[in-house]
Amino acid sequence: MAEAAATSVLGTISRGHLECPICCCRFTDPKILDCLHSLCLNCLEELISRQQPRAEEIPCPVCRRVTAVPDTGLQGLPNCFFLSALVDEFNKQERLLGDAPADTRKCEECDEGLEAVSRCLDCCKFICTKCLESHERMKSMRHHRIIGQEQNRFDVTPINTRKKATPQCNQHTNQNLCFYCETCKTLACGKCAALDHRATEHEYREVEDAIRSYRQDVGEILQRFEQSKEEFKVADDSLTNARNRLSIIVTRACTNITTKEEEEIAKIRDKSRFLRDKVSQIVAERDRQFERAQQSNRDKMEWAEQIVATVNDLMQQADGFELLDLKPKVMHNLEFQKELEFEQAQHRLSFIGVNCPDVVTDTDLGEVLQEERWELREEISDVVLAEFECATGVVCLSNGDIAVIDSDKKQLMNFTSTGKYKTTGGEKLNELWGVAATSEDLLLVTDEGFVKVFDSNLQFIRQFEPSQNEDDVDTDSRLTDIAVDKNNRIAVAIGGRKLISLHHQDGSFITAIPNGMVGNDSAIAIRERIIFTNYEESRLLCTTYTGDEVFNINTSLDGEPVRPCGVCCNDAGDIYVSVNLKEGEDGEVHHYSAGGVFIGRVARGLYCPLGLTFTPSRDLVVADKFSVKIFKRV
Repeated sequence: MAEAAATSVLGTISRGHLECPICCCRFTDPKILDCLHSLCLNCLEELISRQQPRAEEIPCPVCRRVTAVPDTGLQGLPNCFFLSALVDEFNKQERLLGDAPADTRKCEECDEGLEAVSRCLDCCKFICTKCLESHERMKSMRHHRIIGQEQNRFDVTPINTRKKATPQCNQHTNQNLCFYCETCKTLACGKCAALDHRATEHEYREVEDAIRSYRQDVGEILQRFEQSKEEFKVADDSLTNARNRLSIIVTRACTNITTKEEEEIAKIRDKSRFLRDKVSQIVAERDRQFERAQQSNRDKMEWAEQIVATVNDLMQQADGFELLDLKPKVMHNLEFQKELEFEQAQHRLSFIGVNCPDVVTDTDLGEVLQEERWELREEISDVVLAEFECATGVVCLSNGDIAVIDSDKKQLMNFTSTGKYKTTGGEKLNELWGVAATSEDLLLVTDEGFVKVFDSNLQFIRQFEPSQNEDDVDTDSRLTDIAVDKNNRIAVAIGGRKLISLHHQDGSFITAIPNGMVGNDSAIAIRERIIFTNYEESRLLCTTYTGDEVFNINTSLDGEPVRPCGVCCNDAGDIYVSVNLKEGEDGEVHHYSAGGVFIGRVARGLYCPLGLTFTPSRDLVVADKFSVKIFKRV
């Protein structure tokens, strides 16, 4: 069974690494092309015979890259010594494993048919007891390696693919190759260095130094390739997020179109179909653009990884002299790093919407919007019973009601979706800033160091205090903001303790997520990942529930930093941030992708925007200090 397993392993390795891509047989006199792929010499000769009249070049059958044929012919191509040695050793091991079982082997040195008891590894023959004595007496065979019968049954001689002898100079056959001329990119002996490479423009060094420098250069290039892999991942994730957003947005757009169609179905069925087709056509073209960009990036990375894998194999298998002999080809192939650039997502192409005005028989159903636009739909201000002094937080309930906290008046107020005042909470609050709502319409308000829970009528239910370590007793534990995900997990930002505390809906503790960027001015959003801001540092950050950082970016506009105040996410995972362009005035709302890429400006001309949220109908609600503004996508 052991011999069968060894044979199977040898066969698998042979098929995967030791067979010529043309003849599909083990390499015979393998030659290395400029692309670092190896082929049998005979196969190359047959291939070039079919390439007339362009016999001066030969294309690689694996990657199609062209290699110039040397003036001396295909024989002048570099030999792949380590592959030749591997093939010879594999052939030897297969012959060894393919022989008859040890108990039936006969001596191969004599004609007496005696049972073999040993094997000479240098002669590669089985021998009997008598021949073993003769073998050991002969001076020329005294140092041969002899192994016993049982040892031979399972022993596989280690494969040695490296040449131990120092290569000799082809021009001066009694001289060792001991120098490498950087100018000529070739190995040289002492005489060559003195006669052919002595001019001042020739720069040569000892072989060991050249090998060491060569390996260092290759290592640096491969290290930069690792950075390129990270850039590729960022670009690929960005494109994936853009495609996902496009899918969600177009579904929403088609839903809006269908709703409008049903309202006007008797008059404009045909126009509705035309409009949907137009949306689908635009989306299909954009999706193809994203797909082409992703495929292009993946093709570049696959091509680069193939080159790197080939170079790594060469670095591991070939000896120093072979590496230096192949240095021009290897370094030429590694120049791909200079051209390895990845296409980034054009986020403006990931949006599509529909503007559907009231229509009559002779008008279109609507217009396709290829860029996101918002307009002010409603403003809640100057309410007699609820005039705002400092509206800092806002959240929407499932019925469309809008709950607002006023940090100066220390009140929690409730409004209808149209801005009509409903009620004010009776519970006395002290220092509130953030508000959030669960899927069951429970309102969560941060009040100093506690999270207070209210029902939809603003009646107090209970409260809980985010847990803290004994070492943090004297630390400022005021809660700066709060958010709830779709599974009703509650994230609370605690600026003084530099962490985000995660809780179940009943207030029970899940985990603490430390982060030095959590400050007393941080706002927070949560949607499978935790997004939060740092006002003083002008930063927007994202971490996982385990604290692993996803991104950490500057919030800026035209190169100038802007202060992030509030943050929220829509159902597609996109991030919306309220910012102050100047201290205390001139605010906007900015739009970022789920990966933290700036997309555009949503709302401008705000006074001092703070908290923000989305209504069930996907309108954007912003607490703008002295008013609450509702924006509608058009």
